[in-house]
Amino acid sequence: MAIRLGLSLPQTRQYDIGRDVPEVARAAERTGYESLWVFERILFPEPATQGLFGIPGLPWPDQYRAVADPLVTLALAATATERAQLGTSVLIAPLHVPFQLARGLASLDAASGGRVVAGLGTGWSLDEYAAAAVAPFERRGAVLDEVIDVCRAVWGPDPVAYEGALTAIAPSVVGPKPKRPIPILLPATSARARRRLVDRADGWMPVGAGAEQLAEQWRRLRELAAERGREEPVRCVVRANAQHTHAPYRGGSRRPFQGSAEQISEDLATHAAVGVEEILIDLQGRARDAAELTDLAAEVYTAARAAGV
Repeated sequence: MAIRLGLSLPQTRQYDIGRDVPEVARAAERTGYESLWVFERILFPEPATQGLFGIPGLPWPDQYRAVADPLVTLALAATATERAQLGTSVLIAPLHVPFQLARGLASLDAASGGRVVAGLGTGWSLDEYAAAAVAPFERRGAVLDEVIDVCRAVWGPDPVAYEGALTAIAPSVVGPKPKRPIPILLPATSARARRRLVDRADGWMPVGAGAEQLAEQWRRLRELAAERGREEPVRCVVRANAQHTHAPYRGGSRRPFQGSAEQISEDLATHAAVGVEEILIDLQGRARDAAELTDLAAEVYTAARAAGV
């Protein structure tokens, strides 16, 4: 059985968000993509306090200079589609007031007919934390825990009541409610984060960086789930950060998802063979405009299905 394929929506500065997001979303759904995804970057510091992912000296990519708000982008896509799930990969939870984030996701799910998937993370940028975080960087794990708790409370039955470090909800009616329970997915790159995922979340959102590495991580996560007595299956959505080239990549050290549509589809096939349920493909960075992104997305989708993905 073919796995689900998703596509990241156009959010970066070469796109006209109001025009291009609905057009790309409609085209992707027609092509066969079963989910549409957004990511979050709120600013581009000049100079940066730290390198990309916190790695000293690693520059931020130019495409981060202007990234559209993720929930606004998903709202645009929701009005243009009927079936595709609408996911975040990921929202940086500590940059949001927990109650407001929970309500926003619930409203989007209600409006879209129950299609939202909430991928949540803690982020890494000290500059973003300085601009918008609700608590210091050192408390990021605790904030994520509270966001998950508040979401579960707000999305659950009324009256809603919650008392936490950041949030105090007196017994209240809070609506609208999601159309169905919104799945929460976490990247979970550390041992503590993996325990949080197994104990509290619905699924895992790794970045695809090689099928062997993914298989080992996936095996360890499932073993941890068994050790901690989890009975529900862990959903897995792999993020493929693609770097498309029109001609096949001939370099000696090709990274996963780098190269032609055929090379990208080969990597999709090896990652799918690990046994994951879904792969979302981010192609927006190398496309010049929405027309090129739409054509490229269709080319990759066709190549992937031809390769048995």
